[in-house]
Amino acid sequence: MAWPDAGSATGTDDFRDEVRRLIRAGRSDEAEKVVDGVLGESRHTPVVAYAILAKIGCLLNLGRYGECPGAIDRAFEIMRSHPDPAYIGELHAHAAYVAYLEGSLDRCVTHLVRSSRSLGGVTRPGPDAADAWVDLALTYSCIGFHGHALGALDRGRRMAAAAGLPAAEYVIPEVRVRLAVSLDHRGDSDGCVRILSDVLSQLPDGASQQTFLHLPEMDRPYVGYALARLAAVGEPVPMPASRWLGEPGMHDLEAADLRALGAACLDIADRRPAQALARLDVMAVQARTLGASEVPRLRAIAYAASGDHAAANRADREAFRLTAQAIDRLRDLFIDGVEARLDHDDLRRTVARYADEALTDPLTGLPNRRHLEQHVDAMARRGERGVIGVLDLDSFKAVNTIHGHLSGDLVLQRAAALLARVMRRGDFVARYGGDEFVVVLPSTKLPEAYEIANRIRSAFATEDWDSLVPGTPVGVSIGWSELDLRSGVSSGFEAADRAMYAAKHAARAS
Repeated sequence: MAWPDAGSATGTDDFRDEVRRLIRAGRSDEAEKVVDGVLGESRHTPVVAYAILAKIGCLLNLGRYGECPGAIDRAFEIMRSHPDPAYIGELHAHAAYVAYLEGSLDRCVTHLVRSSRSLGGVTRPGPDAADAWVDLALTYSCIGFHGHALGALDRGRRMAAAAGLPAAEYVIPEVRVRLAVSLDHRGDSDGCVRILSDVLSQLPDGASQQTFLHLPEMDRPYVGYALARLAAVGEPVPMPASRWLGEPGMHDLEAADLRALGAACLDIADRRPAQALARLDVMAVQARTLGASEVPRLRAIAYAASGDHAAANRADREAFRLTAQAIDRLRDLFIDGVEARLDHDDLRRTVARYADEALTDPLTGLPNRRHLEQHVDAMARRGERGVIGVLDLDSFKAVNTIHGHLSGDLVLQRAAALLARVMRRGDFVARYGGDEFVVVLPSTKLPEAYEIANRIRSAFATEDWDSLVPGTPVGVSIGWSELDLRSGVSSGFEAADRAMYAAKHAARAS
């Protein structure tokens, strides 16, 4: 389909309506084909800005997470030409979820805060802002921040109401269903039943035929799962769940997961626990749909229904273990992120005297190449000798390739903070460019520099890079040279640079 006048408001509205229709019908594969046709546009128009956000949403819905970092990098580039606060807020919501999938709560929380702040700056209600608040709510929900999810969802609903949008499109039962099962995973089965019942009572006209027709297709499986989950524990339900669990034409992974989980629940409700267990034993569902604990929890309910209470207890213990593991992981990631942020704040304070932007690298806050040259020139005027070191990050290209350039920037910031923390008072640290740093050690000889190099390598080796860029370890190669004060930075840098590359090749060969 050709979209009329891609830069016009009409073109944007028509395109957005078609893409939203497909995504809400659980047909992200078809929606992706539509947005790909627009993403060939070279101009950064509102249609292209919306298209790249829709592309990321489709990739997430289809489980193609490895393609998301590159799409997010492109989206941030496009947003420089189209800084709409609703679009930027939605982009940060998507980026937060990708960071969470990669195991970096530090990056995740940073994006969540930026998303909320950007959306807070929206002054005109409309579908873009309402959808962005919903996407932020869904990210909070998938991560397990259920209170924040409900708050963001309320903002989205209010934005939609102010814009005169249909209320049925913003029910979003997913958020409360995920909250309900999370309570059950932690032992609060009564709370689970209460919230699942609330999900049904809050539907326009209840769980009726009329509501089914007006609710977006992507929301129906969550209503169906609420019905099936209640039936599995013997609670009365207003209508059968089977129709609500989604049509086979829905290709998004969550819809398929809910159909599979819902079928097991219905087996239990129909007094076929052995069949439910057979399903669950071969079931492979995403943890993002309802949490890693949902399958063992359903297994426990099935065992209890069959009268095997010892097996039910074992399955419940497994569900509790997975829930505790997830909570512990969130706590550990949060602590790691706070420590890294404090390191960087310390670095910022340390280099606050370098307030002149012409002398400061804006990304890391370190002195830049020009400042390095001035510093060495000042040493020469004082007749002060020393050693210069060139440091290059190992595996940095893989960071950008696998996790995207935003993650690469965070690695550079953490590396800068790490260097500032381990160097001695009076040492000079600068970012030379790319992933290359330079240190100047005044009144120091080479043997002492080699000892400092060991300390730097040890600090990099023990740093928890996996919490920031999982599966992509970051190391450092270092080369040293004595400063020749007659020629300034250049000759010492070149000698140290050669020594650094020799060290890097030696490490690869070993």
